[in-house]
Amino acid sequence: MSREDSATGAAPPARAPLIGREAELAALARALEAVERERSMRAVTLVGPPGIGKTRLAREFLDRRRPGAPALRVYSGSAGDMASAYGIFTRLLRARFGLSEGMDKDAARAEVRAQAAHVMGDRKVGDVIYFLGQFIGLAFGDSPLTRAVQDDPAQADLIRRAVLKAFLEADAAHGPLCLVFEDLHAAHDDSLSLLRYLIEYLAGPVLILCAARPDLLTRQDDWGKVGERRHALVELAPLGEADSAAMARALLAPCMPSGSEDVVVVDAAGAQSQPRPGAPPELVEAACSFANGNPALLEQMVQICHDQGVIEELTPDSAGGPRWRVHLGKLSTARLPMTVEDAVNVRLAALDQDSRLLLEQAATIGPVFWSGALFVLGRAGCQAPELWGEEESDRDLDRIHAALRSLCDRGYLRKQGESSFAGSDEYVFVHDKEREALERRMSAAAQRRYHHAVAEWLEQQVAVRVSEEFLAQLAAHRERIGDAARAGLSLLDAGDVARGRYSNAKAAEYYARGLSLLGDAHVARRIDALHDYGDVLLLAGRIDDALAAFREMLTLAYRLDNRRKGGAAHNRIGRLYRDSGSLDEAGKHLTTALRLFEGARDERGIASTIDDIGKLHWLRGEYQEALKWLRDALARRERMGDRRSIALSLNNLGQALQDSGEFRQALETFERSLAIRREISDLLGVVMSLNSLGMIAQDQRDHRRALTLFEEALEVARQVGDRNRTALILTNIGGTLYRSGDPDEAVRVLQQAEELCDELGDRLGLAEARRALGKAYMLRGDLEKARDSISRAVDLFASVRSKVHLGIALRTLGEITAAGGWGSANTKSARAYFARSVSIFEETGNELELARTFQAYARFLTTDRSFVANMATRREAVTMNDRAEAIFARLKITA
Repeated sequence: MSREDSATGAAPPARAPLIGREAELAALARALEAVERERSMRAVTLVGPPGIGKTRLAREFLDRRRPGAPALRVYSGSAGDMASAYGIFTRLLRARFGLSEGMDKDAARAEVRAQAAHVMGDRKVGDVIYFLGQFIGLAFGDSPLTRAVQDDPAQADLIRRAVLKAFLEADAAHGPLCLVFEDLHAAHDDSLSLLRYLIEYLAGPVLILCAARPDLLTRQDDWGKVGERRHALVELAPLGEADSAAMARALLAPCMPSGSEDVVVVDAAGAQSQPRPGAPPELVEAACSFANGNPALLEQMVQICHDQGVIEELTPDSAGGPRWRVHLGKLSTARLPMTVEDAVNVRLAALDQDSRLLLEQAATIGPVFWSGALFVLGRAGCQAPELWGEEESDRDLDRIHAALRSLCDRGYLRKQGESSFAGSDEYVFVHDKEREALERRMSAAAQRRYHHAVAEWLEQQVAVRVSEEFLAQLAAHRERIGDAARAGLSLLDAGDVARGRYSNAKAAEYYARGLSLLGDAHVARRIDALHDYGDVLLLAGRIDDALAAFREMLTLAYRLDNRRKGGAAHNRIGRLYRDSGSLDEAGKHLTTALRLFEGARDERGIASTIDDIGKLHWLRGEYQEALKWLRDALARRERMGDRRSIALSLNNLGQALQDSGEFRQALETFERSLAIRREISDLLGVVMSLNSLGMIAQDQRDHRRALTLFEEALEVARQVGDRNRTALILTNIGGTLYRSGDPDEAVRVLQQAEELCDELGDRLGLAEARRALGKAYMLRGDLEKARDSISRAVDLFASVRSKVHLGIALRTLGEITAAGGWGSANTKSARAYFARSVSIFEETGNELELARTFQAYARFLTTDRSFVANMATRREAVTMNDRAEAIFARLKITA
């Protein structure tokens, strides 16, 4: 269903008119009207069982558009076409760019570049086509942006989503679009995630039509809520009795065309009579009884009646229309199906031996197959002739093509518009249950012989090496013949292709299966695969599985004395521990990684690990040590010229400078980092730099500027779908809100952050959200909730051993305990909390947080009734205030 309004190429309409779908057509019409009137995106998902008419409904709706309506460009993709991570977008975008079967790669690239430049106004078209090319299987040259994200699959995935969204919006500005996604229930999670993102955020005049079986709602139970009012979920029920009968009569209309004298109805006794004014009721009833309201089964029943001789086809009428003779006498003796399984058996029994053999071979290839593979299967086990002549090959090809055409005419197969392999036509089975039945009926020996031949044919196809889908298909054929190691290698290659396209969930599936099949063979390949597998597992939040992968990688590297790979494994394990809050464990592994990288003279590994160790010292509150390591890492990365890594080091250095009170240097460092990240379109980096600048504005009590920076960061984080950074920024927004005097709004925002951190398993983030919640609850007078939140935060900070965070949480706990007025015991506890907080900040050298604690502690000592008359305590409070004011003055911060 890829066309431009009335363009050719759409499938011809079914013989029967669309019946009983008025309400569904109205829902589609309302969505398109909103697209055209409001120039905004609308989505409709049609849900129903196989054969219920989802695709037919969408096509009929698009064909019925009113005369004079704005031109609508329609492009479609189907999860049934390709099993790759983003398969539903592949054919859709190829149709959009007009890429035809067998088109020269260079010509295809030139066409995509020219059209993208036209749509996008030539702005950064190199970046656009690089990411769009990953959807359509075309490789384009690198750019500063693409080089910057090559080692960061998460960043690249987010940018690719944003690029596709921007391209579609720019394209829709030239005229409304309709994007049709079929068989969505079979789509990979990566495809569904991307489609969800588009339904949620896509702007402009775009209609998205989705068709899926009810399985989709089992996999994604909130699918109907995606996009909220911009998205309608329409469930197609079976046709009622009257509508089913009307459709059956329409399908059987050729049985008795009006005024046709030679078309007759033959009863059981052989007597002939003139046609009745409608399809024979007995035939209509039999069809409706079998179909049970399913339009596709009604059509299948008519085909079976042809196969069983109940309907006899006559010469067409003068206008070329079909004419049928009905043999009602055969209706009672014909083998008509009672169930779908019966229908499959009846249909397969009607095949001649050659047709059945061809379908068996096709079924071995898979739901999608190619004429070239059938040609090879037909020669499996054959000896070459004395002289190999072209005429013999031509004769075999003609025979295969003729058989395929016949099977298409009879409704067993459907030829695709374009093929994945040049020189071969591509086909699919119309009914998957027939393919499954054919596979079950083949002998084990025949299956093994066929799978071997298909694997050898796939090995020779150039397109296989760059396609995760075809590599996985090759692996499946290898596995079926018992070649587990080669199957495993093919799956690891598929994982690499998927990871290279940033399809992380799909890559993880391929790596897991490939490693399992590979066993102990090919150790060097296994080490590389474990490294990449661990990375994609981390991106998916599967921490324990990632740790297991990196540990196995370490073991294999140790056995081979491969220090570079051992350093990489220790580095990954150290980062994993650091990011999950286990700082001591992180330190052990990062130090070991540095030693191994130095032994291997791996400069990139050395610089990266030094930066990681610096960040670890910063998290511990050891600022001077952090600054030493971070400056060393920055200098090394500047010598290597890696701009993305330079920006990362600058941001990490800025954080350490900020917490050690060097605000002017921190501000300059963050601004340098932000400038680089904007230049190379490092969106995740932009988020973090904006967040860092917001934190400085917050420290300087410039709440308006802080909120502006945080809100811009939040918008970008949500746009690219980074939930971890979204949670962090929500926490910072909440902190700014309660500091600026709006604790009620702060609580609302911080509850979102708490829920998100809990869902993500981010213990540090969860602890910080709860600490901020405690402060917000206190400021609005809800002291019980405040004390509960901060107590839970303190426990979390203590468990992850983050001293600075713990010191801040203890200060907040002291403030909440003091505000509670719960008696002398709690007064003593509050003083102890403040004292511990002071001790932590003096130990770590965090002067800003020390000054804030002095200020809060002094306020407690001068207002609590227990200390009002105590002159020594009052002098202590004055000393604390003086020290706090001196620090604020030195740091140029208003208290």
